[in-house]
Amino acid sequence: MPRNRNMDRRQFLKTVTVATTGAVALPNIVPSSVFGADAPSEKITIGCIGVGSQGSGNMRGFLGQGQAKVLAVCDVDKGHRENAKKTVDERYRNTACATYHDFRELIARDDIDALSLALPDHWHSIPVVMGARAGKDMFGEKPLARTIHEGRVMVDAVRRYGRIWQTGSWQRSVRDFHRACELVRNGRIGKVHTVEVGLPTGGGTGTKTMQPVPEGVDWDFWLGPAPRVPYRGVIHWNWRWMMDYSGGQLTDWAGHHVDIAHWGLGLDRTGPVEIEGRGVYPKDGIYDAPTQYKFTCKYADGLTMVVANDRQQPKGMGTVWYGEKGWIHVRRGKLDADPKSVLNEAIGSDEIRLYRSRDHLRNFLDCVKSRKETITPIDIAHRSISVGLLGEIAMLTERKLKWSPEKEVFLNSDEANRMLSRPMRSPWHL
Repeated sequence: MPRNRNMDRRQFLKTVTVATTGAVALPNIVPSSVFGADAPSEKITIGCIGVGSQGSGNMRGFLGQGQAKVLAVCDVDKGHRENAKKTVDERYRNTACATYHDFRELIARDDIDALSLALPDHWHSIPVVMGARAGKDMFGEKPLARTIHEGRVMVDAVRRYGRIWQTGSWQRSVRDFHRACELVRNGRIGKVHTVEVGLPTGGGTGTKTMQPVPEGVDWDFWLGPAPRVPYRGVIHWNWRWMMDYSGGQLTDWAGHHVDIAHWGLGLDRTGPVEIEGRGVYPKDGIYDAPTQYKFTCKYADGLTMVVANDRQQPKGMGTVWYGEKGWIHVRRGKLDADPKSVLNEAIGSDEIRLYRSRDHLRNFLDCVKSRKETITPIDIAHRSISVGLLGEIAMLTERKLKWSPEKEVFLNSDEANRMLSRPMRSPWHL
């Protein structure tokens, strides 16, 4: 009987060896015999969950990748579903793209290898855990999770089931950010003592009255594990300024620039040991995420990281490392240093060479096939957004907090520890 190559391949991707200790063993290279003789041309099938602005952009990115094929789209907004299906069908010149209202039905499909996830922050954890259990590899948007507890559960699930994960922290796949981090890691400005991370200022202001739910939108499903409240026009964008769903500009951007700060410092898989700060919160209306914020993190080696909205940072947006011999500043579209000669220095063959990618989606697809770690794996994404979430808790409690990055608990505040997780509205749970 001839072999079913597609089934062989999908079965392999879902049955990575698990040692008796529970640790996942990932082979560095998948032998071509597993996929068959035509392995290089075999498509990785994709299901897209959340196809609004960011999700539709990611979907179009996968449509442009020759080694991927989008089979299905899912959204609680009928308009988003229909628009996404139209885009996919036009690309493939057929009407085969399936649409789903409930992401669980899409995840249950055995013929889908990987998920593209772009949902509001409060919806990040549940589909990831379900997807990992179902044997799906995943490309998921930053910030990784709305709480540190949810992030840890996601990390553990992806590791337990041996899945490949890529975070949408695409700055690591951009030359300037990669270059800046290599220069810092190789001591071009000496030992770093201080880092400034600048994120956007502002957020939602004003009041919103109750409104009819837009036609075609399942508002209760959109709320999901968050508290049930009347619809007030926050869907698809302004949810970012409400702390039930997000943490404003702080959590929207910490997964980018804090991520780069950690990469340049070699602190990808740890965190600060002390955090304190203050935020400015809206005084009225439904929006409650901080519009201005500033907090200071101390690390075990004595390094200080100051995270604030850009108007409170000397160099504005981006990441600045200050060392004994100068500084390096990187943001989107700009790389600068003092002395400027640092930018022309070559990285030697015997020096630290950071993971290189120049195409974030392609890196994910390549790793799905090879089973190698992506440039933005889930545990690193967890540590990146944890800094933002720790700052959020420090500002809310208005206390100097002691943190154990190993145990992921506060050492001096029961109140702060209660903020590491949130109750979920029934029937949703982790």
